[in-house]
Amino acid sequence: MYDPFKHARAITNLQMLQTMEAVFNNILSTSFYPGAPAKRTAPETKTVARLPSRPGKVVGKSRQRTKTIHKSGIPATLRAKPTKRGRASFTKGVHICEFGQRSFKLYIPAIARIADTRLPLLVMLHGCKQTPEDFARGTGMNALAEEFGFLVLYPAQEAKSQIYRCWNWYKPDDQVRGSGEPALLASMVSQIITKYRVDPGKVYVAGLSAGASAALIIADAYPDIFAAVGTHSGLPVGAAHNGLTAVIAMKFGAPGLQHSDPMPTIDFHGSSDKVVNPRNGRFIISRALDPYSDLGKTVKSGQKTDGRKYVRTSYRLGTGRSFIEHWVIEGADHAWSGGNAANSYTDPAGPDASREMVQFFLRHRTTAKRRSRRPPGF
Repeated sequence: MYDPFKHARAITNLQMLQTMEAVFNNILSTSFYPGAPAKRTAPETKTVARLPSRPGKVVGKSRQRTKTIHKSGIPATLRAKPTKRGRASFTKGVHICEFGQRSFKLYIPAIARIADTRLPLLVMLHGCKQTPEDFARGTGMNALAEEFGFLVLYPAQEAKSQIYRCWNWYKPDDQVRGSGEPALLASMVSQIITKYRVDPGKVYVAGLSAGASAALIIADAYPDIFAAVGTHSGLPVGAAHNGLTAVIAMKFGAPGLQHSDPMPTIDFHGSSDKVVNPRNGRFIISRALDPYSDLGKTVKSGQKTDGRKYVRTSYRLGTGRSFIEHWVIEGADHAWSGGNAANSYTDPAGPDASREMVQFFLRHRTTAKRRSRRPPGF
């Protein structure tokens, strides 16, 4: 039957979606992310414009001092002290595929030049108004890459994809496998795994705020690629489906959707976060627990020396490694716990979220059977 109002309704719906998007961006600008990132005073790492042509080749020198690998359960080949200083690289590249293109920064530690085993890879997704460089300095993840022996990939969101460089975690096309940003990031990660000497069983993803929400999405959509996920001040998968519901979820919390596969998860959230309601951290943990059974719960309280108190809740089998961890930082706002004060959205008074995430990640790996479940394409 002919519907004379079909075209008018379509126009109205489009206008409503555009209005909700504008409201969401306006709130980000005026309320949730006031001001520009803090002035950066920390020394910067020297970068080069091209990537190494083969695994292990270094094309630039870093001003960062190489650290001796500490005893941490890492293979002996990775704990060996590098034969030379200044061999790490922090390089820029661009990934192009059928789902679009994004630039990225890749940190290759000095140990990569002499290690005779493949190294783990950590993917770090920055928050709104941040850049890979800012996020790297703020979290201190490159220093940990030297200490523990792993590569760090920092994809960069573009302003033309989201005006404040937020990952589009609240858009339906960017929430599923084989579409949008999840497929683009999965393609980028797969290329890095292939191009460099990366252990395919030890690939991890973490992020802050919008980056944390996007990290959860791609870990859930690609369990054949990622062995564990780390979130800081984020929201669960499926918490929103447009700009308006994103604002509601950020303000009041949203339960999200059940996960399709078990995924080791570590979450940090400040108890005084005024940008993303701390309830979202509890929802993240609840959803992460859904695919597991018979995990025991342990709750411990602590305090960083001359810093913030925190509560750490761990879920594990017996006395073994934890599969789920939830850290609530007392009095912390919307900022990376234990981060560098010279960079944006960091809280140096909190426990070291970066170190805790790395130690959690390296206890987990995917199996060859799980990785073989990858369907064709992305």
